[in-house]
Amino acid sequence: MKICMIGTGYVGLVAGTCFAETGNDVICVDVVERKIKMLNKGVIPIYEPGLKELVDRNTSKGRLTFTTDLDKAVKASLINFIAVGTPPGEDGSSDLTHVLEVARAIGKAMNGYKVIVDKSTVPVGTADQVREAVSQETKHQFDVVSNPEFLKEGAAIEDSMRPDRVVIGVDNPRVEALMKDLYSPFVRTGHPVIVMDVRSAEMTKYASNALLAAKITFMNEMALLCEKVGADVNFVRQGVGSDLRIGHQFLFPGVGFGGSCFPKDIKALAHTAQSHGMTLRIIEAVEEVNERQKMLMTGKVKAHFGDNLKGKTFGVWGLSFKPRTDDMREAPSIVIVNGILEAGGKVRAYDPQAMDEARKIFGEKITLVDDEYEAAHGANALLIITEWNEFREPNFEVLRNSMKQPIIFDGRNIYEPQKMAALGFHYFSIGRPTLAPQNSAG
Repeated sequence: MKICMIGTGYVGLVAGTCFAETGNDVICVDVVERKIKMLNKGVIPIYEPGLKELVDRNTSKGRLTFTTDLDKAVKASLINFIAVGTPPGEDGSSDLTHVLEVARAIGKAMNGYKVIVDKSTVPVGTADQVREAVSQETKHQFDVVSNPEFLKEGAAIEDSMRPDRVVIGVDNPRVEALMKDLYSPFVRTGHPVIVMDVRSAEMTKYASNALLAAKITFMNEMALLCEKVGADVNFVRQGVGSDLRIGHQFLFPGVGFGGSCFPKDIKALAHTAQSHGMTLRIIEAVEEVNERQKMLMTGKVKAHFGDNLKGKTFGVWGLSFKPRTDDMREAPSIVIVNGILEAGGKVRAYDPQAMDEARKIFGEKITLVDDEYEAAHGANALLIITEWNEFREPNFEVLRNSMKQPIIFDGRNIYEPQKMAALGFHYFSIGRPTLAPQNSAG
């Protein structure tokens, strides 16, 4: 099929590349000329495992091209995906400016029947606005489809090529078969293509993300209670997750969620409800609790060292909002690092992929170093914020001897308290007992 993917951000670039991988001819469009030049040179503007290899293979085969010429790309394509950003407004609503600009541009470029697919995360009713915007610019026939993405950063290629499900919202049966055919290579293992009306598809995306965010937040609340009553949240998590009605996923307590989806989507869902005279109390509580959770680690640091952290240096491992990505949007690390700085402390940090993003956010306010041991060297304490695999089995003897004080605040519970005490560390985690270090270790 001939496909135009408008927007080469995270969603558009991954989806467009995976469509090309299944044999389609895909033109990816972006208004940012610098980004298109990078992509045409084989430089990928985001970090996603496996993406560069797929881009290189499909560009070399001629199935994947990049351009700033939207008009030409639309004219050459039957299916036109809108995958541009929908940033949150001050009131939490999704800003549809870019989506509707693209819709009007598609309308102006149309030279025959087109399928226009909303791939961006958009609130219920957006397809109606897209349909109206296109109608004002063309007399050609078209259909508007809702096809929300469910990609996890760090596993986006796998999620695209072998999705749990594909959700397609259509109001016209004639386009259903076309969309099913497009996605048929991705669901050969039997995972469903779920066809529904457009508004239900738009709602499904928000409901899914809100429920996952609520699951994370619930476990974070339980972790805080475990600390108060002397329970171990790791045992609680295992016991709860073994119930097949609940499952183990998204039950890991930590320092709160971030990224481009969960924070934005729960705000947008709450705003949608408010605009219809409703209050989603659970959703609003999820947002409130998550913001509080991001301040938890700074609170633990101050409880140990005092409110004034002047003269103390803190090593930080992990800055991206999750492993296997360089994305720092809404990352807990921003709140934690700023909290340390505001209390007078100094920060020396390392992340395997997010260093460039960190420079944009923090500038010269913190010291960014080349590896995890350099970040911890001479530190009064080490803060673990992102659970990258390379942090799971460090040389603890080297780590302890290089630190000014063997103190670790673990925001992701990647070590066992008993082991850390035996190794001579004063170890603070989330929702588990804090054990005194055993002097025999050091």
